[in-house]
Amino acid sequence: MDEKKRAREIDTNKITGFLDKDTDIEGNLSFKGSFRIDGHFKGKIDSESILIVGESGKVEADIKIGYVIINGEIKGNIQARKKVEINASGRVIGSIITPKLVVEEGAYLETNCQTTDQVPLSEPEEETDQEYQS
Repeated sequence: MDEKKRAREIDTNKITGFLDKDTDIEGNLSFKGSFRIDGHFKGKIDSESILIVGESGKVEADIKIGYVIINGEIKGNIQARKKVEINASGRVIGSIITPKLVVEEGAYLETNCQTTDQVPLSEPEEETDQEYQS
């Protein structure tokens, strides 16, 4: 509980980017610090930092992240180097690869989950495509 409380205090005090509700963005997102999404984002997210998806947030993306806290919805693949935290209002549809996975009662999961310290640097599909192109 202390770790969870401490992480949330860090997140709220150091948010360096914010996508507000009623905002739609499509593309590639990379950032340092913490980034919060309360709107709709579609594309790719790549960061070693912290991503927070607010209750009104909807993300359709392949995500490579350090740590993610999910209160809204994510559709896509999540590769987290440190931790994935899905709170009671969170929804995840896709796949999760992470060393630590926390799921609160009431969260919705339609996923394949793998907890491992060996989070891949690149997506397996990219490696396969490169083999066929050679």
